[in-house]
Amino acid sequence: MTRAHSGRRPGDSGTREAIEGAARRQFAELGYDRTSLRQVAREAGVDPTLVSHFYGSKQQLFVTVVELPFRPAEVLPQLLEGDPGELGLRLARFILGVFESAQSRGQVIGIVRSATSEPEAARLVRDMLTREVLTPLAEGLGVADAEFRAGLLGSQVVGMIMARYIVAIEPLASRDAAEVALAIAPNLQHYLTGDLSSSR
Repeated sequence: MTRAHSGRRPGDSGTREAIEGAARRQFAELGYDRTSLRQVAREAGVDPTLVSHFYGSKQQLFVTVVELPFRPAEVLPQLLEGDPGELGLRLARFILGVFESAQSRGQVIGIVRSATSEPEAARLVRDMLTREVLTPLAEGLGVADAEFRAGLLGSQVVGMIMARYIVAIEPLASRDAAEVALAIAPNLQHYLTGDLSSSR
């Protein structure tokens, strides 16, 4: 009788890849709260103590494997190029374009689901998005209240993701991505460059 494989895989790099692959899939499909180190270890074919040895905690494992399906350092300069008055449209088209890829869509939906399932995951996701995407984008325009604008921008983007891709509210869910981009672009533009004094 062949025993199920457990314990250390040959080479730390292969072990880490197996653990992180299993963790990434489970966080995406199950959310943060329902994913456990033991489940991740079982799927990766390693002993649970090895997962703890490498990552310490579920929180640290989450931080390690949760990543955006694009490199902000490469994308942000491209978005900021051109007419600042059309940045909202460029951003809307980029966001909707990300979701045209099934793999990228699954990645982002997994992040959002994890953030809505557990406060600690929400904090980690919020910090990542704010630090890597939203604040640098607003600051890149050189406008006042960059952090406030970043928060408003996040509310629009996350709300759209929830409504269109997770809750699937119709007809938003089935409407053409290009049409949706045109519809949300004015709001994004207002949050980025508009007068927010009436919001105070």
